[in-house]
Amino acid sequence: MPQQRALYFRVGLLVVAGLALAAGFLVFLAGNRFGTQVVIYETYVRESVQGLDVGAPVKYRGVSLGRVTEIGLVSATYRAPQGEPFAGAFQMVLLRFEVNLGSVGETAPELDQAVQQGFRVRLASQGLTGLAYLEMDFLAADRFPAEQPPWEPRYPFIPAAPSTVAQVQSAAQMLLQRLERVDLAGLIDNLSGLLTDLRRETNEGDFGEALHEAAQLLKRLNQAGSEGDLPGAVADIRAVAAEARSLLSSREVRGTLASANQAMVEIRNAAARLPASLAALETTLRSARGATGDLVSDLEPILRDLRSTVANLRDTTELLRRYPSQAIFGAPPPTGR
Repeated sequence: MPQQRALYFRVGLLVVAGLALAAGFLVFLAGNRFGTQVVIYETYVRESVQGLDVGAPVKYRGVSLGRVTEIGLVSATYRAPQGEPFAGAFQMVLLRFEVNLGSVGETAPELDQAVQQGFRVRLASQGLTGLAYLEMDFLAADRFPAEQPPWEPRYPFIPAAPSTVAQVQSAAQMLLQRLERVDLAGLIDNLSGLLTDLRRETNEGDFGEALHEAAQLLKRLNQAGSEGDLPGAVADIRAVAAEARSLLSSREVRGTLASANQAMVEIRNAAARLPASLAALETTLRSARGATGDLVSDLEPILRDLRSTVANLRDTTELLRRYPSQAIFGAPPPTGR
């Protein structure tokens, strides 16, 4: 009987230890998600998700916020409406991932507002390993517009943006398409003709003669340098440079430069005041012109009266000269017999 009780005790202890191990294993699998608010989101991408597996991290600028929970095809989850063609939206890849909102904080904006501000999800690669993960970030909303799917998402939807690799591939494909439209044969023919013309111009044209003359000039300069007193000429040049340097650093030259600078400042100030002076002079001339016109109009009747007075005075003088008695006594002039 005591042996049977000991056996039961050992079996019970083994069961309790197994339950404790199972609970510990569940805690290990769950990580630190107990007591946290985990929300599942979904997005749709048009590019290949090679390297992305379930359990891959979801990061926001390098900070881990969750993990990928499901990878599949949109056509396997959502059905196209009856009678409508198989649109390009149903050819995308479905990605669902969970995010720990406790790591985001309470100051984060609402999902709709964040999407309007450019909140997007895109694939990223972890260095040289080739392992992919989901990266969330705020991008240019006008460059990566949010495309609403033609179905009702089962989970909150975050628009996706093309990855850097996809953008590079798209740019390379566009470049290749442009290169395909280029007339390479014609371009090579034109380039060949241009090289032929350059070769002909170099050998026979003016350019060839210029090169020949330049070579002759260099040869003569080399000969003159080897035959002439080149060290003495260099010494003279150095002496002249030293004298010029000393002259420029002298006090008189500095004073002259300072005076010239001051004169330039005064000239600049006078030039700045010149428009106002010209405007004042123009106003004065206009006023003088008006005053002159008024004076001429006032003097015109006076001059007319003065001309009449002079004429009358001339007649009176002529009368005094011819008939002085009549002018003095008023008697009539003698009549001739």
